[in-house]
Amino acid sequence: MTSIPSQSSQTYGSYSSAAYTNPDVIGDSPAWLSFIWIAFAAALGLMLVGIYFLPVDWWIKGYLYMGTLFLTASTLTLSKSLRDKHEHERLVNRVKSARTEQVLSKYES
Repeated sequence: MTSIPSQSSQTYGSYSSAAYTNPDVIGDSPAWLSFIWIAFAAALGLMLVGIYFLPVDWWIKGYLYMGTLFLTASTLTLSKSLRDKHEHERLVNRVKSARTEQVLSKYES
């Protein structure tokens, strides 16, 4: 069984061991952020180019463009809402944990 590194002066690359134990410090790497932006741009771009080269009337292409853009906007809104909900739940849990620790410290003394 491996133990979690303590918050000592150990470093792993450019990150200290505290970054691996504190969930508030951990962030996405630049490589991951680049990957998701490139994937998003490629997916949206290829979809728009694919619609452009479809051998159908202009009004069908217009309908598909509107559907693609609406779906993209809805997906972004949904992901933001889910992220906000998750952050709210983390904040509520931290407040509850702090209250519990406060009650326990009063009880122990």
